Amino acid sequence: MSSSPIVNVAEYLPQRAEREPARLAVVFPEGRDKEGRVSYTHFTFQQLHRESDRLASGLEALGLRRGTRTVLMVKPSLEFFALTFALFKVGAALILIDPGMGRKNLGRCLDEAEPEAFLGIPRALLARSLLGWGKRTIRLSIAVGPRWWPGSFTLHEVRQRGASTYTMMPTQPDEMAAILFTSGSTGPPKGAIYTHQIFTTQVETLRQVYDIQSGEIDLTTFPLFALFAPALGMTAIVPEMDATRPALVDPVKIIEAIDNFGVTNLFGSPALLRRVGEYTSAHAVKFPSLRRVFSAGAPVPASVIEQFQRTLRPEVEIFTPYGATESLPVCSLGSAEILGETRFQTDQGAGVCVGRPVPGITVGIIQISDDPIAEWSPDLVVPDGTIGEIAVKGAVVTQAYYGRPEATKLAKIVDRSDGGWYHRMGDLGYRDAQGRIWFCGRKAHRVQTSAGTLYTIPCEAIFNTHPLVARTALVGVGAPPASRPVLCVELKPNAPASTRESVKCELLALAATHKHTQSIKEILFHKAFPVDIRHNSKIFREKLAVWAARELR
Repeated sequence: MSSSPIVNVAEYLPQRAEREPARLAVVFPEGRDKEGRVSYTHFTFQQLHRESDRLASGLEALGLRRGTRTVLMVKPSLEFFALTFALFKVGAALILIDPGMGRKNLGRCLDEAEPEAFLGIPRALLARSLLGWGKRTIRLSIAVGPRWWPGSFTLHEVRQRGASTYTMMPTQPDEMAAILFTSGSTGPPKGAIYTHQIFTTQVETLRQVYDIQSGEIDLTTFPLFALFAPALGMTAIVPEMDATRPALVDPVKIIEAIDNFGVTNLFGSPALLRRVGEYTSAHAVKFPSLRRVFSAGAPVPASVIEQFQRTLRPEVEIFTPYGATESLPVCSLGSAEILGETRFQTDQGAGVCVGRPVPGITVGIIQISDDPIAEWSPDLVVPDGTIGEIAVKGAVVTQAYYGRPEATKLAKIVDRSDGGWYHRMGDLGYRDAQGRIWFCGRKAHRVQTSAGTLYTIPCEAIFNTHPLVARTALVGVGAPPASRPVLCVELKPNAPASTRESVKCELLALAATHKHTQSIKEILFHKAFPVDIRHNSKIFREKLAVWAARELR
């Protein structure tokens, strides 16, 4: 057994349990009484530590070992937290796949990850059996709930086989801790390999950049981010909501959870902030307990930030951390700078400012290319102010995709000067004179026309300023480099269909006033854009491009 120090995000748990055993670690809603008051169940830090120890011991007794690739398909719950920390303690490689990506992508991801164990709610186990997910490789199935099929174990049986204490596996920095799949909004989902060092570095980076203090209260609206709360010493409050559909969240239940516990930290997708912000604006709701708010997953409109900002104390900021599954966080920007400066440049087509790189991250803006780049060179870097592809290097940057060598080759660049590597974000942007990074859209979404290349975010921002426009999406029809630029428009719900022709004329007039939008002559109205279900904010532009091509025939 190695004498080297253990590097494992689960190491934070016994430390918390020893220092503050009775403090709440996780709180979960368990229904309502006859008066409509919400009831809660919970784990203290000591209880969470002991429960994850017992589960780790029981899982090991059933044959789950260090390095075992293990799917976890459990809804946000006390069991989700306990099992996650148990799997980290065993040293298993956790496989987390967002069920919102769809059945076809789920099956593909499971085949690629080659899981050896499957822990899931009965519904997930039934789907696995019917659809053959992981049929070649899975040898251990555990139902988190009632036994659903002969041959599977239940969580109760795992506990019965477990001991009261467990000695954590001596996992090392470069050891695989998890395979986390991308959303697949711009291509097939890919499994980014997370090491134990990446997780622990993320925890310390978040603590440092945002001054998160032990003892704070976190409202966890996104399961993956929820895992960081106990590691950061925060109490995780799980709200009553479907985490896969944040745009449908009940604002009253979010407000209730914040008020019930004096929540200090909130992470929400742009869709969740919009929905809650609209309600709070209409009902004059304030959140005096909040110390910071995060929103990420897609560009966050300044109007959404401005509306939600009114619920907060003047000194509290909304942060829009920039990153991706393969590297998080990369940059950060607060609402004071967004609302006081960068939003006005965004409206004029400058792109969306995502802030300055966080400590430990190096950002390079490189020449745009769709080909692999084998080795890093300073010659790749474009001058400040020039749009290129964003490439990042640092301790939170993943090195490879699991089972996808070609995708790894396209996304990673070896830096032989220090033995590190850059990850190509697939995003386009530039660095300004103040060292801030501006996002200009996905590389796969740029529209290459005979007159030059158009970038989605700078172009769309011009049209999004129209009072009747909810959002726009620039797509290309026809093969590059001779694609036709087409602007798809989704009007606000209160905009009558009869205004379409006048809005179209006004949008064409707007296009003519900006150099980078003058070539846009085609405008199509779409009832409701297809979006990425995980955030309800990312537009599926590929689907819109197919629709636009049909409309223009």
